[in-house]
Amino acid sequence: MKRVIAIADRTAFASLKLLVALNVLFFLSFLVIALLAAGRARAETPAAETQVCAGADMLSALQKDDPAAYRKIETEAAATPNGKGLLWKLEKAGERPSFLFGTMHMTDPRVTALPPAAQKAFDAADTVVIETTEVLDKQKMMAAFLKEPELMMFTDSTTLSSLLSPDDAAAVNKALDARGIPPASVAKMKPWMLSTMVALPACELARQAGGTPVLDIKLAEDAKASGKAVDGLETVADQLRAMASLPLAFHMKGLVDTLKLGDRVNDVNETMIVLYQRGDTGMLWPLFRAVLPGDEDDSASYAAFEEIMITSRNQVMIDHARPILAKGNVFMAVGALHLPGAEGLVENFRKAGYTVTAAD
Repeated sequence: MKRVIAIADRTAFASLKLLVALNVLFFLSFLVIALLAAGRARAETPAAETQVCAGADMLSALQKDDPAAYRKIETEAAATPNGKGLLWKLEKAGERPSFLFGTMHMTDPRVTALPPAAQKAFDAADTVVIETTEVLDKQKMMAAFLKEPELMMFTDSTTLSSLLSPDDAAAVNKALDARGIPPASVAKMKPWMLSTMVALPACELARQAGGTPVLDIKLAEDAKASGKAVDGLETVADQLRAMASLPLAFHMKGLVDTLKLGDRVNDVNETMIVLYQRGDTGMLWPLFRAVLPGDEDDSASYAAFEEIMITSRNQVMIDHARPILAKGNVFMAVGALHLPGAEGLVENFRKAGYTVTAAD
């Protein structure tokens, strides 16, 4: 079977390379990145009312046009431990039950409207936990950035263009101009920062720029308003350091490929929202593996991303969550990518002595 599958929009699906997908997946696994995107969008993105959300569900097209490839992805997803469901009940002797919920760090109303079971668990909780509470305080966020500016900007003579071939530099500048982003204004920005501006549709950035909160922030704000305690599992610096620890070449290639993708990133985004609505967290990785171009460097990048961005952070989250969960009746909301898999949070909580059951 060809690695690139013919579907209704063959070009769009062929462009779903792994590094493009990983750039978009940042928004499922890093809350701080969503907030950075929003901050930058305020300066660079047109008003929300001028933006129209568009995008095709590529998985649906794949199911219709290449059912064999779709079944292969389904089979791999079905073999992923805990790959179905967003809400999980955590129970342990001596503790009141708590809930673990997978989020998508976006403002799309299909995402921010909690499923009934999740809403019930949230309403009844005494404590709400998100990835990092520093994102609720702009001063704390700025203080964290100022302590380690090298996590966001090149602090030496390096510029984005200096890391690109002439052809790639020209392609990047053209793509930035098309998005209304003057290349000179982002010349010193680290590539993962710029990716926050280009890996999501303009409509999403516009909503954020207009003040619409992503799901996690909405949950934290609603919790505070109703008198619940709010806690976090990581710091802003923790998330930025994890991202910065990946090779610079990985981030540069992902940025260039994402910019070249253009408006077709809308299809990537739409596909992920559809999977999220279905609770098919175990299907995300198989889908992206299915369209790997067979490049060893891309395969290595995928493995590094999963280890650094997901697996390693999962253990940190478990360690920080345990004393909070010991108080009981907690609603813990983290990026949905952290839930499935043999090293996912669901399985790790079981290893930590919890009985974990799907509660959707």
